[in-house]
Amino acid sequence: MSNPSLLILAGDGIGPEVMDQVKRIITWYGDKRDLHIDVSEDLVGGAAYDAHGTPLHDDTMARAQEVDAVLLGAVGGPKYDDLDFSVKPERGLLRLRKEMDLFANLRPAQCFDALADFSSLKKELVAGLDILIVRELTSGVYFGEPRGIHIEDNMRVGVNTQRYTEAEIERGARAAFEMAMKRDKKLCSMEKANVMESGILWRDVVTEVHADYPEVELSHMYADNGAMQLVRAPKQFDVIYTDNLFGDILSDCAAMLTGSLGMLPSASLGVPMANGRPKAMYEPVHGSAPDITGQGKANPIACTLSFAMALRYSYDQGDEATRLEDAIEKVLADGVRTADLMGPDGGTPVSTSEMGDAILAALDASL
Repeated sequence: MSNPSLLILAGDGIGPEVMDQVKRIITWYGDKRDLHIDVSEDLVGGAAYDAHGTPLHDDTMARAQEVDAVLLGAVGGPKYDDLDFSVKPERGLLRLRKEMDLFANLRPAQCFDALADFSSLKKELVAGLDILIVRELTSGVYFGEPRGIHIEDNMRVGVNTQRYTEAEIERGARAAFEMAMKRDKKLCSMEKANVMESGILWRDVVTEVHADYPEVELSHMYADNGAMQLVRAPKQFDVIYTDNLFGDILSDCAAMLTGSLGMLPSASLGVPMANGRPKAMYEPVHGSAPDITGQGKANPIACTLSFAMALRYSYDQGDEATRLEDAIEKVLADGVRTADLMGPDGGTPVSTSEMGDAILAALDASL
């Protein structure tokens, strides 16, 4: 049996720095757990533009279609702000999502006990928080046509179209219900059915899919109220299913409940491949952070947790994913902190590579 495969696209800014620590962990799994992953690397975003004049080379896109999983660091930076929209670094990421048909974006928001004081909310609101946002990723207003900027009555007009088909909503809903079945069996669907026809269709389709998952408690909520509820009483939620635009906003809102964007992973899953597993791309929620690039300050935990999600969803290694997550929780409980996690209670300040050292030591201790 061949080894599972992984394409690493470290990207821009702090992407390569945090990815270096993940590569050390991948090596550890091969050496200590006999879990060997065939790793290849390529360019995306600004790095790809610098090399090829495009944020994603066609050959890289082809490789992404062939591997079991893609692990991406981050893209973008001020160096590329003046590029034409069509070749901005983020277009490479959007192309990967679209052409791999990664329609379900999983954004967990988990508050580790050791970091409950880091949230901008009161500790009692976030301690023990563990929610999952499932965001439809390949349709909606980010991809709808017509779109663009044109002149109308001697005035510039910007147009973006919110468009969803029944099938697009349904497949994402099934992914969300499946996730709810593995958790606390609660699903809240969020849209704007009060003012948007696409929201009416969204609510109707999710309700219809619910018939196949009677064990799951389904509720509906307008997305603006959902944003308010996330900061009022976030632990009322288990799984949230929402569209591309609202999911982008709500998942970033949920991210800050945990105290730091440097802590949050994500997975984007698509249609099943020949081996029965979904096409998948994993990436930290944080951006390229050009202000700290090359300073050894970046927190590698979000990228590491993204690899843990790959272990769970792409490689059927749930126990090893838990091992890695537990190692990270132990490191945090021991007070080991990168710069973004340093709070009033102090802790042991470490660099990016030293955080990698600590996670590896905790993994060793787990054996």
